[in-house]
Amino acid sequence: MKLIHWGFIGCGDVVERKSGPAFSDIAGSDVVAVMSRTEERARSYAERHGIKRWYTDAQKLIDDPEVNAVYVATPPSTHAIMAMMAMRAGKPVYVEKPLAATYDDCIRINRVSEETGQPCFVAYYRRYLPYFQRVKQIVADGTLGRIMNVQIRFAVPPRSCDYGESLPWRLNPEIAGGGYFYDLAPHQLDILQDIFGVIVKASGFCANRGELYQAEDNVSACFLFENGLPASGTWCFTGHESAREDRIDIIGELGTLSFSVFEQKPIVLMTSEGRQVIDIPHPQYVQMPIVKSVIEDLQGFGLCTSTSVSATPVNWVLDRILGKI
Repeated sequence: MKLIHWGFIGCGDVVERKSGPAFSDIAGSDVVAVMSRTEERARSYAERHGIKRWYTDAQKLIDDPEVNAVYVATPPSTHAIMAMMAMRAGKPVYVEKPLAATYDDCIRINRVSEETGQPCFVAYYRRYLPYFQRVKQIVADGTLGRIMNVQIRFAVPPRSCDYGESLPWRLNPEIAGGGYFYDLAPHQLDILQDIFGVIVKASGFCANRGELYQAEDNVSACFLFENGLPASGTWCFTGHESAREDRIDIIGELGTLSFSVFEQKPIVLMTSEGRQVIDIPHPQYVQMPIVKSVIEDLQGFGLCTSTSVSATPVNWVLDRILGKI
């Protein structure tokens, strides 16, 4: 079995809570180095997780001879440069979502992946969770009949960190690509494209209604899948608590399937036979299934479908809706 020795570029909250431990819990995989621009953070993460080496320079981690695969867990504006550096050094990469802060950067990543022959995987982990695989199965087995429409509805009130001068990087479009829409909507769009195919048309309107920060805080959009299926979505990040909602409806000729993406609410299936509630919990580390798939792909006996190629259309849709392209 080929052993995959990972180097982490970035060790923030996502690595700590969602992904990091999975890399060491899977057979044939371990983490040998970690990097953060902050020395204290890099050292602390390495010591707490039993990692041999830590760096404050990404290039030094990539050049580490023991590292043969790189996990890029930095903000989106640096995804492209970090991924391309790793691939040009002959090392495959696993990149946090979205793949990059712009569609153009996604194209650059794909070009380098093709030139070097190194794969680039993307952390759209929800498509590998049993909950969302059940959604996909229900659609595929014909329970809903012919699908007529898909509707995304998402609304939350402002977070406490949205006020003041020291805003989170997710609200800086130069770093994140946009606001919370660019951070959260990619998960919803990737799931839908995994189920229905690529979105080929998209348009939208965005606004800053709350005026708490410079990024968009309200978005309305419509899009069309390659199979002719129309869909729409609304995202509000400055609404009243009473408007809180995290829901996608798949409307078919024989019924409706409703599910959440972030709140882990049960799947609800409505047909002429009645209402069925399906509760499927997530694993402790939500990225465990996709990380396992990536490792098996690199070891030569599996196939991970969440690649830079499959992830690029997500950024195209985001940028079309926000008027960036």
